[in-house]
Amino acid sequence: MPGWLDRRAARRWFERAASAPADADPLAREVERRMAERLDYVRHAPARALQVGCGAAGVAAVRHRYPAIEIIALDSAFPLVRRARAARPLGARARSLFGATRERFVAGDMSALPLRTGAVGLVWSNLALAWSPDLAATLREWHRVLEVGGLLMFTTYGPDTLKELRGAFDDDAPHVHPFPDMHDIGDALAAGGFADPVVDMEMITLTYTGFDRLCADLRATGQRNAHAQRRRALTGTKRWARAVAAYAALARDARVPATFEIVYGHAWKAAPRFAADGRSIIRFNTGGANRKTA
Repeated sequence: MPGWLDRRAARRWFERAASAPADADPLAREVERRMAERLDYVRHAPARALQVGCGAAGVAAVRHRYPAIEIIALDSAFPLVRRARAARPLGARARSLFGATRERFVAGDMSALPLRTGAVGLVWSNLALAWSPDLAATLREWHRVLEVGGLLMFTTYGPDTLKELRGAFDDDAPHVHPFPDMHDIGDALAAGGFADPVVDMEMITLTYTGFDRLCADLRATGQRNAHAQRRRALTGTKRWARAVAAYAALARDARVPATFEIVYGHAWKAAPRFAADGRSIIRFNTGGANRKTA
């Protein structure tokens, strides 16, 4: 469903979230930790990485895995970029003063990256893809900036995310974003030119003392409704009370649930099979030397 996102509203919500404590989003940190564990099964040593969405936890996970790597950290909201840059360890900040920084921070659009083709060996993104209004276009752009043999690793939300919140309202206005199914993501990876895509998911359920506490957490982390067709007027008192009551009916042991469907994915950029003019590229391996012809 390309075009569903109000980009200005989304950027505004995340700019406001930059003032929240750095540890205000434990879910994002836990999901990134689980994603990083998957690198234990991947043999890859990139020289440069692009981290799409650096606002939640900075670049710590990538830096821990690859201590010598150069990182380009990108986010759509400049205040989040500034916060991630300020959160660097003292040693990294000192190196940057002498022009030897290995971390560069950029405010930009994940679907129109300010990088040349084949610029990075790793694209790393934790939950940022959920904010793309055009999944296929964004994945094609990520494929473009990867070098041949480069790796994409990402997480995003699946369609059952916040299903309780979606069901609590009794109107037709969208209150939760339209998150893609993992199978659609796999198809988009293949269509975008990626090789050997692997996509799976898990459900994580958080519990809150009440509906208001959940909404406060979502607002604090910038994850507010930015659907282009959302209701622009204030939610009426009666409609809000009905939503609170519907959510309260889900309570167990005085706590209400919030489901997050987390989709994990990785894929590789293989050598191209076609030249720019459409001719097939045929590769020969003779005596250990790779040759190609079009």
